[in-house]
Amino acid sequence: MPINKEKLDLRAEVAKNRPDFKRPESWRYKRLETTWRKPKGIDNHQRKQKSRGRPGLVKVGYGGPKIARGLHPSGYTDNLVHNITDLEKLNPKTDGIRIAHSVGTKKR
Repeated sequence: MPINKEKLDLRAEVAKNRPDFKRPESWRYKRLETTWRKPKGIDNHQRKQKSRGRPGLVKVGYGGPKIARGLHPSGYTDNLVHNITDLEKLNPKTDGIRIAHSVGTKKR
């Protein structure tokens, strides 16, 4: 069972109500991926929120709960470690680590 389970459950509950944001016109052209890109056209209907059938825009209000931000899906907090002193400051029961890219193979 992951630690911070109630925070992760809250995050999942909020995510259920979040719409799937789609790139404008991605349903129309196969060459466009569906991953979100902000519409920037001068007369873009999605940007202006003119048409009812268009998907919504990404806004601040759709963000996840503040207490669950920065948590890894396992429930640990995500920390970047550059050296041994950074590693010694962390609590192994609550903190997960990622070794920084700048750390070489020998010191990993």
